[in-house]
Amino acid sequence: MKFSGWFVRAGAYLVDFLIAAPFFLVAGLLGEPANPVLYYSLAAAGSAVWAYNRWWLAGRTGQSWGRRLVGIQLLGAGSKRPAGPVRAAVRDLAHGLDGLVFFVGYLFPLFTAKRQTIADMVTRTVVTAR
Repeated sequence: MKFSGWFVRAGAYLVDFLIAAPFFLVAGLLGEPANPVLYYSLAAAGSAVWAYNRWWLAGRTGQSWGRRLVGIQLLGAGSKRPAGPVRAAVRDLAHGLDGLVFFVGYLFPLFTAKRQTIADMVTRTVVTAR
């Protein structure tokens, strides 16, 4: 099994981020007081796109849109199958641990054997090259 490198993983995340970011950017520019319905609608749409792409799609297939573009996939470390939507969501939330001490956890893939972040270790996932 070939584990994905840091730069490829970062590129996939950047693509995923850029897909959802416009919704939040426009909502932020409008501001809640200007039009609360539009503000919350855009924020909800951005959250839905993020959840579908990063949690549902990546959990079921192993690939978000960004991961598919760069040719990597998220798998359960033991099963070598897609991690599942719940584990993919918990993994994204666990990335908070990666950022706790000067974002060092995000650099773990540069020097760990399975190229895992702290979140990967906690959720028992790996990111592999296809």
